[in-house]
Formats: sequence, C-alpha cells, structure tokens
Amino acid sequence: MELTTSILLAAVGGLLLGFIIAKFLEKGKASKTIGNAKKEAASILKDAKREGEGIKKDKIYQAKEKFLELKAEHEKVIINKDKKIAEAEKRTRDKESQVSNELAKNKKQNEQLEHKLRQVDHKIEFYEKKHFELEKLHKNQVQQLEVISGLSAEDAKSQLLESLKETAKTDAMAFMQSTLEEAKLTAEQEAKKIIINTIQRIGTEEAVENCVSVFNLDSDDVKGRIIGREGRNIRALESATGVEIIVDDTPEAIILSCFDSVRREVARLSLHKLVTDGRIHPARIEEIVRKTEKQVEQEIIEVGKRTVIDLGIHGLHPELIRAVGRMKYRSSYGQNLLQHSREVAKLCGVMAAELGVNTKLAKRAGLLHDIGKVPNAEAEVETPHAILGMQWAEKFGEKPDVCNAIGAHHDEVEMKSLISPIVQVCDAISGARPGARRQVLDSYIQRLKDLEEIAFAFGGVQKAYAIQAGRELRVIVESEKVSDEKAAQLSFEISQKIQTDMTYPGQVKVTVIRETRSVNVAK
Repeated sequence: MELTTSILLAAVGGLLLGFIIAKFLEKGKASKTIGNAKKEAASILKDAKREGEGIKKDKIYQAKEKFLELKAEHEKVIINKDKKIAEAEKRTRDKESQVSNELAKNKKQNEQLEHKLRQVDHKIEFYEKKHFELEKLHKNQVQQLEVISGLSAEDAKSQLLESLKETAKTDAMAFMQSTLEEAKLTAEQEAKKIIINTIQRIGTEEAVENCVSVFNLDSDDVKGRIIGREGRNIRALESATGVEIIVDDTPEAIILSCFDSVRREVARLSLHKLVTDGRIHPARIEEIVRKTEKQVEQEIIEVGKRTVIDLGIHGLHPELIRAVGRMKYRSSYGQNLLQHSREVAKLCGVMAAELGVNTKLAKRAGLLHDIGKVPNAEAEVETPHAILGMQWAEKFGEKPDVCNAIGAHHDEVEMKSLISPIVQVCDAISGARPGARRQVLDSYIQRLKDLEEIAFAFGGVQKAYAIQAGRELRVIVESEKVSDEKAAQLSFEISQKIQTDMTYPGQVKVTVIRETRSVNVAK
C-alpha cells in the first residue's frame, strides 16, 4: 500500500514537473511569436504609410488635372460669350446706323411734303380766287341772258328739262320697240329650238287599240260550251262582266265588245281561265269573274306604282296611282292613254329642264293631265275630262300649279303658272306625233308620199326616200344629168318647194346624193 502510494506520488510529481516544463516552453514560444508579430505589424504599418502617400499624391495630381480642364472649359465659355456679345453689339450698331439713315430720309421727306403742302395751299388760294371770279362772271352772263331772252334762269332750266324729257321718252320708246321686236324674234327661235330638241329626244312606241278584243280558241267545239244550254253560260258571262260576247262564224275566235277596256280585259282573262279549266257553268263563271276582277284591280295598282317609280314621281295619292294604272286599259283616238301620259310626262320633264322650271312638278302634271278620262263608275258625269281631272287632283292634295296645269291643258280654265302651257304643248306634241293616233296616221302617210312626189317633180331625180319619220328627204340623182353645182341648187329648190307647198311640224332636211361609179370586169 505504501509502495503503491509512493508510486502514485512519484507519478503525480512527474506529471507536475512535466506540466511545469511544458508551460515554460510555451511561454518562450509565445514571447517569440509576439516579437515576430510586432515586427510584422511595424512592417505593415510602414507599407501602409507608403501606399497612402502614393495614393495621396495620385489624387492630388488628378485633382490638379481636373481643375485645369475645368478652367480651360470655363475660359472657352467666357470667350464664346464675349464673342456673342461683340456680335450683338455690332448688330446693334448696324441697326442704329440704319435707323439713323431712315430718320434722316424721313426728315427729308417730311420737309419735301411740307414744301408741297405749302404749294398746294397756294394753288388752292389761287383757284378759290379764280372760282370766285368765275362765279361773278357767270352771274353777270346769266343776268345778261335773262335780259336778252326775257326769261329767268329757273324758267329756262324748266324749259330745257321738258325738252330733254321729251327727247328721252322718244328715244326710250324707240329702244323699247326695237328691243321688244328683237326679243320676240329671239323668243320664237328659242321656243322652236326647245320644242324640236324635245321632240327628237323623246319617243315611245305607238299603240293602237279599239273597242273590241279577239279571244282565240283552240277549236270551234269550245264555242258551244261557252254558249251553254239555251245560252245560259254566255248570258251569265255578259251579266257578270258587262261585255258583249259575239260568237259568229269567225273560225277559232270570239269577239269581246265593250268601250271599257278594263271590262274587256276582265272578260278575256275570265274566258281564258274557264276554257283552260274546262268547267263552264253560271256559278263557276261568277266565281272566276270575281277573282279576275280582283286580279285586274291588283294589276292596275301595280302598273300605276311601276309607272310612278319609273318617272321618279313620289308622294302620289293611292287613288291617283289607281287612276294611272287604269290608263293602261283606256285608249284615246287609238292611242293608249298610259303610253300617251308617260310620253307627255317625259316631254314635260325635258322641256321644263330646258326652260329652268321645276321638272318634278312638270312631270307630275304631265302624267296626271288625262286622269279625268278614267273615272270610277260612280264618278262618270257630264264634265270635261280636264275639269274632272283638276277636281280629282285638288281632292287628293296635289299642288295648285299641278291642278291648274291639268285643268288648263284644253284652255277650259285660265293658265296661272308656266307649267300649264308646257303640259298643253307636250300633250299636243304627243298627240300629233306621226303614228300616235289613228286619225292622223293617214295624213302622216300621205305627207310622206307628197314629200317623195315633190322630189320626183324635179329633173334628174332617180330615187327619193322620206326617212326619219318624215324629218329627212333623201334624193338620189343621176350623175350624168346633174352636176355637183346643180345638186346643191336642187337641194335648195326642193327645200323651198316643200316649205311653200306643205304644212308639217318641225323641219325637213333635204339631202341630195350624187355619185359616179366606174365598173370594169377583169377576165
């Protein structure tokens, strides 16, 4: 135990000795490390001071360079400003010199003006003196003239004025007379020109109708079915339509006779439906006639609407549109009334445009001028169609100018607007157009024959043709008998002969043709 304790103590003592020795060794190393650290710190501080001095010197040098640059720029700016100031001063001095020169010129001009004003004042004074002397002399002369003539100045003036008035009146009357005569000649020429141009620009196809219509049949066997047992079918048809149905020996045809074209059309369409259907008896006839009447009435309205739209007329009353449509089934002297009214409307529009009148109102009046010819059954009275048409137009709200034109186109009321004579003239043009009406067709054909006969009456005429509806006569002469000079003379003589011997609307152009032909045959 003691040995163990001795060993433990010896071990502890050894450990303590070792520990103490280790501590001394570490302390020596630490002091050495501290010394080295101090040396390194001193070296770092020395290097840092040296680098700081270098950086300081660089910054100072850069600052000096920047300062020099700024100084140079500032000096440049100052130099530029000085230069601008010098230029501005120079401009100012130039302007001052110009102003001085202008002032000098103005001063000189003012002096010249003052001199001229003084001269003018002197002249005014001189002329005032002269005027005063002239007035004095004039008064003396007037007094002497009054003494010599025995009249005062006022009396002489009044006599002179009266004399001048009489002379002026005479001259004015002569001038007015010559002006009126010239205006009449010019107006007549212009009116002829407008009418001729209008006639040439407007034309519609002729339409000739009468009071009968022919209904064609496939075979004569149908006639018996149309007549019916003891004639009951034909009586029912005549009673329902108001049309006389003539069944004679005409092969495959039945004649429908009635003055009212609408009724004839209803009867024709009804017959067509009955024959096509095959069922012909009184009850069926009445049913078909009622349906056909509605169909024709609807067609009348459609025709009226299309006509109004084609002519560019707006706002027309439905009753007037229906009356326009009924014109399709009415003829006057063989001329279809609707075609005639359309033609008159177009003529009125063209003529109104030439004269500077309202074309829309003129076309409206032209279309409606004959509506009195197609009244309803209850309106058929013994009243002239122009007056009846005017009353209708007034009833359905047409303008006064249109109403007056309708009523005055046959001079039954007084014309109150320029549209009225236009409608009257255009109505006459449309009615007198060659081929328009049956009653003038024969005279028109005779006139064409007379034109050709007048040409044949002259020597050397080989052929003569009336063309362009009688507005041109083309004459072909024999080249052996008629020379070029004689052809021109012949044209003049024929035109004079036509002018003296014939009456015709418009003008007739005479063209004489002379040609020479040389023919050879190569064999």
